Amino acid sequence: MILGEVTHLLERALEKNKSLFLIDFSISEYNQIHIIIDGDNGVTVKDCISISREIAHNLDRDVHDFSLEVSSAGVSEPLINIRQYYKNLGRKLKIKTLEGQILEGELTNVDDKEIKLKWKAREPKPIGKGKITVQKETVLYYKDIVEAKVMITFN
Repeated sequence: MILGEVTHLLERALEKNKSLFLIDFSISEYNQIHIIIDGDNGVTVKDCISISREIAHNLDRDVHDFSLEVSSAGVSEPLINIRQYYKNLGRKLKIKTLEGQILEGELTNVDDKEIKLKWKAREPKPIGKGKITVQKETVLYYKDIVEAKVMITFN
């Protein structure tokens, strides 16, 4: 019963701020509610408080004994929602594919079916000794991505 109520309240809260979207939502057998959100423009503490209040203030504590945690998607967490790829356009990603490949490159294009990555690689010269730097790119369908993470770089 609490699942339906929380789902409705969560949908209503997200409807109030369309830049936010759900990443994960669970309720344990002890009514511990855990919600992870992300946003097209990031997530502020105020955003988490707003979602939390929308749910906590509209659930009857006399009927349901619950705890509630609302948090933002962590920077080290994998991308799950297509909107997260759009949000990270231009950033460097590390991707594991179904074929076992690990690719690191700049996310240069995103649509509803696939992404495009670009990176530089050192390869042997076609003639002679030594190596040259070449520009590489690939298109990956979401269905072929096992995990994608944003790589944090420090300049």
